[in-house]
Order: sequence, then C-alpha cells, then structure tokens
Amino acid sequence: MTNYLKTCFRVDEVSGWKISERIQLRPRIRMKTPTKPCATSRAASARSWEYRFKACTVNIMLRPNLPTINDQEGSAVPADLPEIIDAHVHIFPPDIFSSIWQWFDEHAWHIRYQLETSQVFEFLLSRGINHIIALQYAHKPGIADKLNRYMARECQKYPKQITGMATIFPGENNSENILKEAFALGLGGLKLHAHVQGFDMNADHMNLLYNICQSSNKPIIMHVGREPKSEAYPCDPYKICSAEKLERVLQNFSKLRICVPHFGFDEIVAYKKLIEKYDNLWLDTTMILSGYFPIKDTIELDSFRIDRVMYGSDFPNIPYAWDRELKWLKASGLSQENVDWILNKSASSFLELG
Repeated sequence: MTNYLKTCFRVDEVSGWKISERIQLRPRIRMKTPTKPCATSRAASARSWEYRFKACTVNIMLRPNLPTINDQEGSAVPADLPEIIDAHVHIFPPDIFSSIWQWFDEHAWHIRYQLETSQVFEFLLSRGINHIIALQYAHKPGIADKLNRYMARECQKYPKQITGMATIFPGENNSENILKEAFALGLGGLKLHAHVQGFDMNADHMNLLYNICQSSNKPIIMHVGREPKSEAYPCDPYKICSAEKLERVLQNFSKLRICVPHFGFDEIVAYKKLIEKYDNLWLDTTMILSGYFPIKDTIELDSFRIDRVMYGSDFPNIPYAWDRELKWLKASGLSQENVDWILNKSASSFLELG
C-alpha cells in the first residue's frame, strides 16, 4: 500500500513551541477497545475489566516509513489519575538530538515532538507529570563523561522533579571512573541500550558495571529485549538479547535492581515470569500500551505482578500523542490501586525516591 504523508506544523497551545507533525493518509494502527471478560472460576465481581489488546503475529522491526499517528493530544494528564512518574523520557545535547531525529526519519518514524531538553521537561511537567526519569545513552566510546555532565546540569535545574540516569559505553576505557564520577554528580542510576551499544549482557566486562551499580545501590534501566530491532543497528539483537541471558544477571547480582523497558518485547511472556520469580526485576510499559507495534501476546495487566510494572512514555521520540498510553490506562478498567502502582509506586520503589 502506498504511503501518503503530509508534513505540517502547529503551535502548541501550552508552551507556544512549534511542533512538527506528519499526517499519515492511510489506515492507522488502532488499539482494540477493552472488553469485559467472560465469567471464569473466579467471581466476576472480584475482577477488574481485562486490559488487553491483540494483534497479528508479524515479522517486527523498525523500518523506514513507519506510520505517524495524528491522534489528538490533551493539554493535561487525564483527570482522576494518581501522581505520575514517567520512567522513560529521553534527553540529549542538541547535536545528538538532531542526529536522532534524522535517524528516525530514515529508519523508523517521524518523531512528532522535536524538542530540546528544557522543552521536553517543561512540556511534561506543565501538563501534570509529577516526576521524570531522564535517560540517554552513549552510542560510541569517549562521550559518556560529557553526556553525564550534561545530564547532571540539566537535572539540577529541576530539583526533586527530575531523576537523571548516567550512561557508559560498555567496555570502554576508564569505565569505572566515569560511572563513579557520574554517581558523584547525583545521577540516580545507569541506562544501557544493547541494540545501540551492541553489548552482550553476559560478557565479562559487564560485571564491572553491575558490581559498581550494586555496591552503590544504583539501579540499571537496560534495553535488552529483542525488539523493536532495526537493520540499521550495529548488531542483531536476537543474538545478544534474551530473557535467559538476563536471568543469569539477576541470579549473579541479586541486590541489583534492573528495569527492562518495553515489557521485554518480544519475549513478554518470558519476562512476565521473571518478574514473578525475581524481586530485583522491573518492566516498563514504554510504547507497548500504545497499540503501535503488533504484539503476538495478549497482555492482561491485571495478571502481571503489578508492583514490578512501571509507566514510561519514550517521550519525545514517539510517533503519536504524548498522552496516548495514559488515556489507555485510564480507560483500561484496572483498579485504582493497580493504576497507582503502574503510574507511581513501582517507579518510586525502583528508584527509592521515598
């Protein structure tokens, strides 16, 4: 099917910033409306509505010309939601952000919100997000120290509202000092991305990073799910990422708190079992609740260990409205307690925000 795209700009009503939009003039990916479950052996009155969506099983990867969804966005978080910690927000210096926008344009989707760091923070905080976990990753050796100092400076402008995570390029020289200095600057943990950085989480040199984080009581957010993969990445995620590999890390570093983004996509069932087995593992919801990617598994959030599931948006690097997954959570029929865990308590526990 031919893609018909139209790029336009609009002025954001709250911030006044100009935001680019690429309108997709083809059938859009839509989420299945939540439905009430059939009666089972458990009393129906004891269950919330099932929060689920299904999609066909396809060969999933990032590829050029993925659709941009021109859905309507709200000017504030949906009413009646608890306090919200967004545990997956990206910031970078302007030159790297610009390169990321270009990469996504060429290899995935058009990023709807092309904002600089201060605009990212102001956008979310002004709309009612209570706390942000800010992430970045070093895509090559030699830049981690610069990125960590940038992260620390930007987060200091928003005391008690932003927790910044450090980065390191696994295996680079002086890794120990770079990471320890980042923690001394006040950064709250470590962010790693196996697809971009090309590391095997079971490689010997990774133990140094795990040991530093564990001894410093600093958690790791580590993208080690196999999807969404891209032929433009420097490695094949299916060769270096798996739930089985992560389980070895969880066993060897039992006091190290780890979060795997995107529900560990595409091994969602395997990661669901891991959070039931290990107290030091969390998952985040990033992009999986949006209905954007075809998912081979049915996700029923009320069957997950909810105290190990935390909300993340992937803002600003998304192809749809910033509040899409918040709206879906509000409409999910999950109990207020479970929504509170997903939007607040799980991330607060992971980061020990107090």
